[in-house]
Order: sequence, then C-alpha cells, then structure tokens
Amino acid sequence: MPSRSAAQLYTLRDFLKTPKDIAKSLAKVKKIGFDAVQCSALGPIEKKELRKILDGEGLVCAATHVPWEQVRDNPQQVIEEHAILGCVHTAIGGAPTAVRNAEGYPRFAKEASAAAKVLKEKGTLSWSYHNHSFELERFGPRTALDILIADSDPACVNFELDTYWITHGGGDPAAWIRRVKGRIPLVHFKDMVVRNSDKGTEQLMAEVGEGNLNWPEILKACAEAGVQWYIAEQDVCQRDPFDSLAISLAHMKSWGL
Repeated sequence: MPSRSAAQLYTLRDFLKTPKDIAKSLAKVKKIGFDAVQCSALGPIEKKELRKILDGEGLVCAATHVPWEQVRDNPQQVIEEHAILGCVHTAIGGAPTAVRNAEGYPRFAKEASAAAKVLKEKGTLSWSYHNHSFELERFGPRTALDILIADSDPACVNFELDTYWITHGGGDPAAWIRRVKGRIPLVHFKDMVVRNSDKGTEQLMAEVGEGNLNWPEILKACAEAGVQWYIAEQDVCQRDPFDSLAISLAHMKSWGL
C-alpha cells in the first residue's frame, strides 16, 4: 500500500527528457523512498511504456498535470490515458493567461465546471485547479481564487493548493485549505525561506520543513479538509533536485505522511 506522500516530477523536469531518462529518474525517486509520483513535465513517452516503468519500480501515479486545452478539447483522450496509468486525479497548472481578469475568471470557472463534469461522468476522473500567487489578485471584493471556488461546480471542480504560492501571494495556506474542505484531494507541499542579499530581500522555495511555513497548522488543515495525497514539489532547488526531494520526504515521513 503506497504512502500518502508523492513526488511532483516537475521538480525533476531536467532529468526527464527521454524514456531512458524517465526510467533512470523514477528508479532514483523510488530509492529515495517515495511510493507515488505526480506525472508532470515528462518528455515524450507512450503511456503504456510509462505505466510499465512505474509498475517495475513499484510506483503509483497519484496524479497528473494535463494542459487545459487538452482537458477542454479532447476529454476522451485524457480519460483513456489515465485509465492506462491507473490514475484517478488530474489537475491543470493555472488559468490560461487570457482569462486572468475580472470578466475571465467567472467565465473560466463555468467552462472548467463543464469540462470537469465530462471527466467525472465519463471517466470517474477527479479534476483539480492548481494555484500560483496570481490568483490572489483582487477584483473588487473577491480574489481570483475566491471567484474560482465560488463560481465553479463543487461537485466537479477540486483544488490542488500550493502552500508556497499561497504564501507568496500573501495568503495563509491553512486558511485556504480549509476554504476548500471536501474539494482538495491533492496538495502541493513546498516551503519558503527569506534571504537578504545585495538585491534586497528574496523569497526562495525550500524543501518541505526547511523554511518558515507553519506546518503543524497546515497539516491540521489538510486532515480536516480531506486531503488524500501530499505532493512534494520544488520548482527551483538550491541543490540537486533529487536531494531536495529526499529532504522533503524525510520531514514528511517524520510527520506521519
């Protein structure tokens, strides 16, 4: 039975260019101690070959990231590919640039609801929205994330909140996680540190447990909200990305994940 912790493969994107790279990297991910991954930023590889590699390493595909256009325009392909992978969760990495405005977010919430409904009803796939910090921009009394939560169909649209990006946008990760209780099967765990330099104060991504986020409260909120998969990710690492994932996993295991 896999643990609830997974590695977001976007962290290792520079090591996933070819099927051979993917096989080698997934073997290292398993050796680190992960039993599951989120498939994202992989180079060209057939889904059946990817499934064979995952099975060979004893890894589960906990979730994927699939471009919005593919979800919207070719849902049957998305359903079929996830069936091959034995995966029931997918997400997108953020709203298209063209809809990031006061009129666009409500419209996108409705469009996403319709697309997610197809995935759910025809393929039993759970679809989630992954945030960055731009969704905390305000449009009148509501942030973009407020709009996406309130104006989307709660029966079909879920969220994959990212602890770093919520913090980067000035929000409280635990509070936002509680906002989407019952709609957050996936969470991205990522820490933040502050560094002062000649350029001024910088906010940097850090390994889970190595930064300034309030992890006890975040963990409590995740448990209350019904999170299924705790996914370690680091867009930018200050050391070897495999070492960064290992550090994150060590902390997550110490927390019982």
